[in-house]
Amino acid sequence: MQATNQNMPQRSFFRSFMRFVLGLFAVMVLIAVGSALLPDRWKSTSGEIAVVNVQGLLMDSRDIVNQLSDYRHNSQVRGVILRIDSPGGAVAPAQEIYNEIMKLRANSKTVYASMGTVAASGGYYIACAADYILANPGTLTGSISAVMAFNNIEELTKKVGVKPKVIKSGKFKDVGSPLRSMTPEEQKLLQDVVDDVHKQFVQAIAKGRNMPPSEIHKIADGRIMTGQQALKLKLIDEVGGLEKTIELLAKKIGVTGRPKLIEQKEKTDFLDWFLQGSLSSGLAETLAPSPHPRLQYLWFP
Repeated sequence: MQATNQNMPQRSFFRSFMRFVLGLFAVMVLIAVGSALLPDRWKSTSGEIAVVNVQGLLMDSRDIVNQLSDYRHNSQVRGVILRIDSPGGAVAPAQEIYNEIMKLRANSKTVYASMGTVAASGGYYIACAADYILANPGTLTGSISAVMAFNNIEELTKKVGVKPKVIKSGKFKDVGSPLRSMTPEEQKLLQDVVDDVHKQFVQAIAKGRNMPPSEIHKIADGRIMTGQQALKLKLIDEVGGLEKTIELLAKKIGVTGRPKLIEQKEKTDFLDWFLQGSLSSGLAETLAPSPHPRLQYLWFP
């Protein structure tokens, strides 16, 4: 009887603890469901100027392209600001965003780009599609180039006794394999690919900035530069931050006073929210090793 009485406080504590855990979990689920049902905007669903944030490593363009497409079909939106804070990333996403910006301009929407801390390589590729570009004096930009990086673990496999065997139907099928050295012919093949993508970059700038390709080629060697330097090279139009960009665009489209802004709410996965963003999906994708080489407009120190 005495032993039973001694176990009762332990059981009571366990039950209370379990109730607390289950209650906390239920509250978190309700918050997550509630946030998912809220409107997709932080601010008003109507306004003259939309702000689109381009942040982090560019590996997927779908969210940004969808935002731009929505604003293109929104008759109330008269101007769009691209707030760019990105070192670039994969080639195709930058090109898809660039093309969508061009569609906005073709539909009489005025597009301004505001560069944050860094808008280099693919980040600049996107910016150059805008009607007008502003950057802070210390913004890092430029890096007009393309890159394709490979690893070679041939010596490592020899040390651990691994002898790979590849069956292929074409001589270039396993080009860039980490298990062997690259032949001169393969290296030339990949160099031609990178050079072609680099040429596309130069052409995009020439079209967006209305500059002769010969002028762009002089600085299209991968060099990084500040916003102040970019202004002298005519890669941007003016020095200034986001607030100045809003003021200039509002004046351009004829808005008096403080314009109404539309900014899409960032969609956060439940797990990211639960972990308080300790490892967001974007960061995880950035840090995770790629299973294959990526052709990139990317600046990395």
